[in-house]
Amino acid sequence: MGVSIVGWAHLPFGKLDGLSLQELITKSATGALQHAGIDGSAVDGVWLGNLNGGFAPDIFASSLALQADPALRWKPATRLENACASGSAAVYAACDAIESGRARIALVIGAEKMTAVSGAEVTRILGDCGYSGEVQPGDGGFPGIFGSIAQDYFARYGDHAATLARIAAKNHANGTLNPWAHMRRDLGFEFCNTVSEKNPMIAAPLRKTDCSLVSDGAAALILASDEAIADFERAVSFRSRAQVNDYLPMKGRDVVQFEGPRRAWQQSLQQAGCVVNDLSFAEVHDCFTIAELLTYEAMGLAETGQGHRVIEDGTVMRDGRLPVNASGASRPRAIRSARPACRCMCCRRCN
Repeated sequence: MGVSIVGWAHLPFGKLDGLSLQELITKSATGALQHAGIDGSAVDGVWLGNLNGGFAPDIFASSLALQADPALRWKPATRLENACASGSAAVYAACDAIESGRARIALVIGAEKMTAVSGAEVTRILGDCGYSGEVQPGDGGFPGIFGSIAQDYFARYGDHAATLARIAAKNHANGTLNPWAHMRRDLGFEFCNTVSEKNPMIAAPLRKTDCSLVSDGAAALILASDEAIADFERAVSFRSRAQVNDYLPMKGRDVVQFEGPRRAWQQSLQQAGCVVNDLSFAEVHDCFTIAELLTYEAMGLAETGQGHRVIEDGTVMRDGRLPVNASGASRPRAIRSARPACRCMCCRRCN
């Protein structure tokens, strides 16, 4: 049994002081229900992707979604936490429920309230997503981890600080066209490539522009089984999905090879019956610019160590052969996806 997206909603990302985690969850859920043209009575279950870890006091947040619609009361609701892939984990679990026949229609939400704590606390919480035996206080948290990965990449394949700046400049320029983006400002390559008071070195070789923003935000989807999609105006079908986990300690893997993402890409493309050049665009995790560079290679768009070529020749630009992150610079861990093959934007009639 297949699964399709039949409704969706998205809130702006930013420092949303007027919205609590509960409001982020309920507003996005309400918007998705309205977009799908249903109320909570049609929903068989709720899946919430939310890291939290101390960002907000509501750790048991799954039941907050029930307040989006009185008809959701008594529906099963589950919170999934999988670090930066928490939203993806919620989608994956909801698809499992539909494919198993236990659910016909699912509400999936990804939400984070990250800005209500201090910068130091943000660093501590995100640092706890790493392996405690390797990440120590003073190591720089996640910027330090990805800075170390960038150093290893540079040692192996040459200094690509300018490549990272080109990725940052591309994504910030793309963000100016996205009404939901946190920072809608075209910073330009020279600014991103220059260490300055406004663009300091955070964790060498990563500058401030190489690091994603700390944001609040939420998005929601309504998923439906094949037998249910006739009841909806639109249906965007999933062609494939894959999850791959690797050892958490970095000493147990070659981090520059990005082998976990590489395997996930290979499995997804194989399931979809296509190759990377069949894609119309890709939205990939870009918490730091080095992550996007490594993803170019993991997805097979460039040979190992040659990821710089696809940013230099324009392949991944908004008007290139395969735009990557046309939505802009990285957002919190709400739902993101890469959709293969179909180029006419979204109805089941062409799938």
